[in-house]
Amino acid sequence: MPAYWLARCKIDDPVQYKKYTDLVPGIIAKFGGKVLARGGRFKIVEGPEGFHRFVVIEFPNLEQAAACHASPEYQAAAAFRRDGGGVVEQVIVESGDATH
Repeated sequence: MPAYWLARCKIDDPVQYKKYTDLVPGIIAKFGGKVLARGGRFKIVEGPEGFHRFVVIEFPNLEQAAACHASPEYQAAAAFRRDGGGVVEQVIVESGDATH
């Protein structure tokens, strides 16, 4: 069942954050992920407005998405973001049964 990695991002240091974003696409692809939306236009309809970049990535399943996040490659890339590049909230959710 497909799973989606959703991220809300606040960029504090664009140069430091770019070191992270330059590495991530290759890592995601290695785990079967496909970016569906990244950094495009958005409208916050409810909730805090402190984030200004949104990302949606589709993976074949929850396990591959979680493995991507836990991988040494992703964690090394995320260190750039965590070291002053920005703040991110992430969640991985299965597509599930849309009728419930």
